[in-house]
Amino acid sequence: MMFDRIHRIWNPIQFHYPRFLKRVAGKSFFEGWYFKMVDAAGRQPLAVIPGVFLGKDAHCFLQVLDGFRGEAAYHRFRLEEFSTTDDPFELRIGSNVFSERYVNLELPDRGPRGRIDFGPWHPWPVRWNSPGAMGPYSFTPFMQCYHGILSMDHSLSGKLTLGDRSTDYDDGRGYVEKDWGSGFPEGYVWAQSNCFDRPGISVSASVAKIPWLTGSFTGLLAGLLWENRIYRFTTYSGARIDSLTADSEEIEITLSDKEHRLEINVSRLAGGAVLHAPYDHVMIERVPEVMTASLRLRLWKNERLLLDETGRNACAEIVNAGVLRPE
Repeated sequence: MMFDRIHRIWNPIQFHYPRFLKRVAGKSFFEGWYFKMVDAAGRQPLAVIPGVFLGKDAHCFLQVLDGFRGEAAYHRFRLEEFSTTDDPFELRIGSNVFSERYVNLELPDRGPRGRIDFGPWHPWPVRWNSPGAMGPYSFTPFMQCYHGILSMDHSLSGKLTLGDRSTDYDDGRGYVEKDWGSGFPEGYVWAQSNCFDRPGISVSASVAKIPWLTGSFTGLLAGLLWENRIYRFTTYSGARIDSLTADSEEIEITLSDKEHRLEINVSRLAGGAVLHAPYDHVMIERVPEVMTASLRLRLWKNERLLLDETGRNACAEIVNAGVLRPE
C-alpha cells in the first residue's frame, strides 16, 4: 500500500487513495477532477466535476456548472458506481466516462449528454523532485488539500446537449485540474482562462491560506503557458505576492520572481453559481464560481512588457479572501 501511494505522487491524474474506498471510521477524504470545456464561440462554457467523498455521508458525484445560465447541478451517485483505472487513466461514475482522450456524459433530464474528444494535453511538468503543480509540497503527508494541474490547454471536438440546447465544441478549448485531501482551504482566490485571441496561452493562479505545523501561511500557485513554456510563480519556487485585492467586482493580483512579474486583473464577476465543496467533513454548497469573467494578463521581464492579452470565459472563485495576507 505504501509503495502504491508513493507511486501516485508522480501521477497526479490518478485516484490517490483507492484503498480508502473501504472507508476508515472517523476519517473523511475527497477527490475531484475539474474538466472545463468552452466552445469556439464562447457561448456555452461548461465545467464538469466528477469526484468522490468518503466520510459519514460517503458517495460519488458529478457536479455540472453551466456557465451560460449561471446554474450548478449536483448529481449524487452510490459509492459503488465509482471506479478508476490507472494506465491508461479512466474514471467512471455510472455510465459517465472521463479520460485523457475524451469525456462521455449521459446525465438525465437537463444533461449534459454527449461526447467530447480532447487534443494533446499541456500538463504542468512532473519531475523527480517536483511532481506536478504542488512541487515538493507533494511529498508532505499532512497537507489539507493537494492540487494538480493536468492540462493547461488542449483542443476540443464533439457535441453536448444541455437541456434544450445543443452545442458544437469543435475548435473549442479545454482545461483540466483536480484537488484531493481532507477539505478545501479556509480562504482562497482562484482564476483561470485559456480563451485568448492567440491560441496556446493559458493562465491559472490561486492564492490560499494553508494550514501548517506552526499555524498557517499564504500559499501561491500560479502558472502561465505561453509559447509551450510554463512560467511558474509558486511559493516553493521563491515567487512572491506583491499585491492582492479581491471583491465582488474584480480580482487584482501581482506576482513576481527574480526575472518576471505577472499581473492579473479579473473583471465581470457577476452571474455565477454556487458549487458543493468539502468543509467540516461534509459536502456543502460553499464555493461561488463564475465562468464568464474577463481576465487581462501582463507578463514583464525586468521593465520590458513581454505579453499583454485579455482572455474570455475566465473562471474565478473567491472564498473568504479577507484571511489572505501577501507574505
